[in-house]
Amino acid sequence: MQADAAALMGRARQLHPDLPDRLVAWQRTQGRHHLPWQQTRDPYRVWLSEIMLQQTQVSTVLGYYERFLARFPSVVDLANAELDEVLSLWSGLGYYSRARNLHRCAQAVRDDHGGSFPGDATRLQQLPGIGPSTAAAIAAFCFGERISIMDGNVRRVLSRVLGWGGDLSVRSHERALTDAAQALVPARSADMVPYTQGLMDLGATLCTPRKPACLTCPWSDLCEGRKQGEPERLPVKTKKLKRSQRESWCLWLQKDDAVWLVQRPHTGIWSGLWTLPMFATESALWAAWPHPAEVQPPLTHVLTHLDWRLHLARAQVSAASEGLLSDVMSLVSEPRLGDGQWVSLAALERGEKALPKPFQRWLIGD
Repeated sequence: MQADAAALMGRARQLHPDLPDRLVAWQRTQGRHHLPWQQTRDPYRVWLSEIMLQQTQVSTVLGYYERFLARFPSVVDLANAELDEVLSLWSGLGYYSRARNLHRCAQAVRDDHGGSFPGDATRLQQLPGIGPSTAAAIAAFCFGERISIMDGNVRRVLSRVLGWGGDLSVRSHERALTDAAQALVPARSADMVPYTQGLMDLGATLCTPRKPACLTCPWSDLCEGRKQGEPERLPVKTKKLKRSQRESWCLWLQKDDAVWLVQRPHTGIWSGLWTLPMFATESALWAAWPHPAEVQPPLTHVLTHLDWRLHLARAQVSAASEGLLSDVMSLVSEPRLGDGQWVSLAALERGEKALPKPFQRWLIGD
């Protein structure tokens, strides 16, 4: 499995058109057809599903997708909304930069393209938050452009069928696989929808990271990875994401039916979302609030690069102690916008403030 780009392209050309033809036939009879975004060629709906599906399971996306469309039926409706409302509706889906880029992209479509998405991948990539694979998906699904998507699932599927052992953390190796993927697209524009969907379906249902279902794969006898007896070895990517650990202590201050929340800046982790006041150490929390409080069990919030252990102390605020809020805020360790505000629990239940998942779980339940 040498990283020979010329040999890789040769294998791709040798397998064309048999490989895409088989995939198109398989997808039409055995692929997935039940997902709501598969029933449309509306670029807005396809784009929305593609953004939501990044790093997120289909089962999780389904509910969010329907709620977004109910609230924002068109890209212009989304563009005209306030960012806080978009973030609130996104709350719990994670990777919140996607929601901010979603809003920015909708505004660009409204302002620069008359409310209609551009009809080719090159121009789609110029919109905020749309990368090459998302642009290719929209262009292929909605406009029949002969261009290959290249997300994580597709890299895995094509690395295996082509026997590509090049390290995909090396830019030139990924570029070689991208070129080979483009050489494999169907000759007919009309086949781009089932072919593109077929790539997604193979990666999601058969050619999985572990224990791929090779015997039921339409490419089984063509797959170099299977022939060599080690499909799970591919793709190769040696650069590992370094994970870190972090701890914070959170203070839940409640007055009647309202809680004190602070907003994070529009950059960094949880940007633009609302949290309880957070402290770097337990001693800092008690220095900020040297009064009775009920300590709750901690939880660990898992992010892409970080395991964040969050501790919680809950206290009631009386009229006499409300003046201590300035002392509390002076010791808050996390970056914030402003000094915070009281927000009713009813407003949180209505989704008026976007909360990160752990705070949503604490304050309003799952």
